[in-house]
This record gives sequence, C-alpha cells and structure tokens, in this order.
Amino acid sequence: MNLLKKMPIGIGVACALLAGSAHASVTIGGTRVVYPLEQREVTVKLDNDSKAPSLVQVWIDDGNTDAKPGEIKVPFVITPPIFRMDAKKAQTLRVMYTGEPLPQDRESVYWLNVLDIPPKAGSAPDANTLSLAYRTRIKIFVRPGKLPGKPEDAAAQLNWKIAASADGKGQAVSVSNPTPYYVSFSEIDVESSGHTFRNEQGGMVAPRTSVILPIAKMNAVAAGAKVRYIAISDYGGPINGDAPLGE
Repeated sequence: MNLLKKMPIGIGVACALLAGSAHASVTIGGTRVVYPLEQREVTVKLDNDSKAPSLVQVWIDDGNTDAKPGEIKVPFVITPPIFRMDAKKAQTLRVMYTGEPLPQDRESVYWLNVLDIPPKAGSAPDANTLSLAYRTRIKIFVRPGKLPGKPEDAAAQLNWKIAASADGKGQAVSVSNPTPYYVSFSEIDVESSGHTFRNEQGGMVAPRTSVILPIAKMNAVAAGAKVRYIAISDYGGPINGDAPLGE
C-alpha cells in the first residue's frame, strides 16, 4: 500500500510546521546516514517517543521531494518499507545497495524519507479533529572506498569568492569544492570592515563543483573579507572554520 496516495504530504507537512506545539513521534537516530559502498548494508534506528503507536512508511529518493515512492528508481532497497511502531518502541531499518553503477571517484547523495502517521485522535462525535502526518528527510552520503583525504578535512579545502546575487541587487558567495566529498553547512558568515553578513539557512556543495550561496544584505564587501562557517560532520556535529574571501 502506498500511503502517499492516501495522504497529501505537502498539506500535512505545512500544517505540521504551523502547529508550533506539535512534533513528530517517530525520530531518526542521526541527522545523516553514511553508506560505505563496500558494505553490504547499513542500519538506521528509529524510535517512537510517543505514548501511542504510529504507522510508518520509509523510502529513498534521489533529490525529487515530490516523487512518489513507487515511482522512484534508486540503487537501494530499504526494509521494512511499511510497518507499525508501538509506543516507546524502536525499529531498525536495513538499507542495501543493489549494485547499479555509481561514481567511484566521489560521493553520491540520496535522501531517506520517514513518514509518521499517528492514530486518529479520540474525541467527541461532534468535535472537529485534524490528524497530521510528519515527513522527516535526511541525506544518505554514499561513499566509495579509497577516496583520497578525509571527509572531515574537506571544508578546509574549499575556495570562496565574491559573486553576484541571483537578483543582481547585491553580492553572494561562490564556493568551489575540489574534494571528492560533499560539504554541508549549517551557518556561513562573511566578516568585512567590522560588519557581519550571515546566511543562516546553510547549504551544500557537491564534490568537484561550485555553488552560489546567498548572504543576507551583503553588498560592497571590502578586500580582505573573511568567511566563517560551521560545516557538519558525519556524526552531525559542528566543524568550525574560516577562510579568506577572494574576488
């Protein structure tokens, strides 16, 4: 059964974001998954922290957030795909690589989706109730063996330059990644002439590519500016660093 056909996910997620006191019952044991490509499988732990059971559907996508599980083609199988999680219980997911060709000289990235559908709330017959499904989505970094360097050192090797913003009305930051690893950020600051311009949304730069990241209200940055960043490690922890901002 495809639960996404029974529940409009976009609406469910939007309602969840608006309900400040609400939260997902089923949580993932980590903020990212690293899959060493030479391993047969990796496991991911889920926990149901609520006092009620939940129905859970899990799947992997290739970056298209709107794709339905039954229509997605990825080189991984995840089991079990649909299951009930009783209150205060845990469930282990098995993620297995199916062997389709993937780049061997750099990481690839996919996304793990966990859809948590709680039971219908008990209420009086004439009461209006709203049950929300929560979708959690985290990255899966697929890492071939024998890549040069260490993933925790990749952020320090990035090259930073001033770039035009997307709207052409200010400045942004272009970051180039010469390493075979993805680098994700939770925060990026540009310090120039006593002023700090901040990107609090974070971002990610793929291996051996460049990306332009917006910086709020950044304009007329002087020579000698510096970037301070917080990158994210394999374990979800912070990697603090700084680098000169070139022109």
